[in-house]
Amino acid sequence: MRPFGNDITNIPSNTSGDGGGGDPNDNNGNRNNTSPGGPDGDRSGGEEGNIDDRPIPAHIARIGGTYTFPPIAGQGVIRVVQRCEDAKENNNLDLSKCELMQIPDAVYHLMRNTQLQTCDLSGNVLKSVLPKFSIKFSAITDLNLSDNKLSRLPDEFASLTALARLNISHNSFIVLPQVVWKLPSLTNLDAKDNAILEIDTDEVIASDSLASVDLRNNPLSRNCRRKLQGFQTPFLLQISNDVDDDW
Repeated sequence: MRPFGNDITNIPSNTSGDGGGGDPNDNNGNRNNTSPGGPDGDRSGGEEGNIDDRPIPAHIARIGGTYTFPPIAGQGVIRVVQRCEDAKENNNLDLSKCELMQIPDAVYHLMRNTQLQTCDLSGNVLKSVLPKFSIKFSAITDLNLSDNKLSRLPDEFASLTALARLNISHNSFIVLPQVVWKLPSLTNLDAKDNAILEIDTDEVIASDSLASVDLRNNPLSRNCRRKLQGFQTPFLLQISNDVDDDW
């Protein structure tokens, strides 16, 4: 079984060659794949030669991984697994710019005995984060989700009781997720450069742990912006002026 299930990266597969069920390793430069006939040619130029040319890395073999994915997509998977291995040493998981469309189950499996402190998922193409993220990584203090395609956060994020810094900038949020006000340790919230129109101002006032909230470059309505400008908050609230983001 493939440890990553279906392809979880946005890296295109290498489909050059025959349009049918051709071997993805046909263009790997196998020197022995020159004789179509003869028993010796069949043995030396077959599948075994291709496998020998591409040994499975030890950290993939340990979880039962095999080369059953296309070569280019496989490179993305290897990158993710290697970064998970690094996180076991420093407790900081960096999966930024891995072209992830979702967080693969194999990541949770690899990190099952590691208590992460930070997690960087920026620069991917994530459209959602499943509730189990907050269950598996409940101890993180810093989460970077910037530069994705997110429009909501699961309510289960409220269980991230140690989370102090949350970056959701450069996404597709239309409303600021209510769950951010339920994070008891949150001190810094970066939500700039989204499409946020309105904010529940009562929830903002109710939060007493925040030190900084960045809402710049959002198309806030004039009424919402004026309310925010009129509030006396114990934290630094950054919003753009009318002239900056009057959409």
